[in-house]
Amino acid sequence: MTAPLSATPPATTPMTAPPSTTGATSTSAATATDKTQLSNQAFMQLLVAQLKYQDPSKPMDTAAFMNQTATLTQVQAMEKSTQANTDMLAAQRAQTASTLVGRTVSYTALDGSVATGYVSAATISTPTPTLRIGGSDVELASVQQVLDTAAPTP
Repeated sequence: MTAPLSATPPATTPMTAPPSTTGATSTSAATATDKTQLSNQAFMQLLVAQLKYQDPSKPMDTAAFMNQTATLTQVQAMEKSTQANTDMLAAQRAQTASTLVGRTVSYTALDGSVATGYVSAATISTPTPTLRIGGSDVELASVQQVLDTAAPTP
């Protein structure tokens, strides 16, 4: 963002948030939110505050306003792209888990040892797909090798 935002005029002062936007949040939200990133909602709050508190005798520079609007548009486009990539990754993981059903795989067990087993089912409704191997559920990320497609012999 090349144009600074401020709660006080003029538009050439360094970027600062108005007191109401920098207040404390709940503990769970504070630990889950990256404080180094400016969300699109926070960006809009700063822009509105800047417009609200600007000096009427020195209105915001049109070029600076257009710059800030373009930056907001770019942030929104990047957020949409990130969400699309996240959704695509989840679909790819689900597809991978379903293709392993009926195969024998080696995987890292909970105790850290390498185990081998036949994949009888896949659960893809969770964020991290799991495979049913023997009597236990194993995360897809634990699979190290696909050995063959033959069913186990009784």
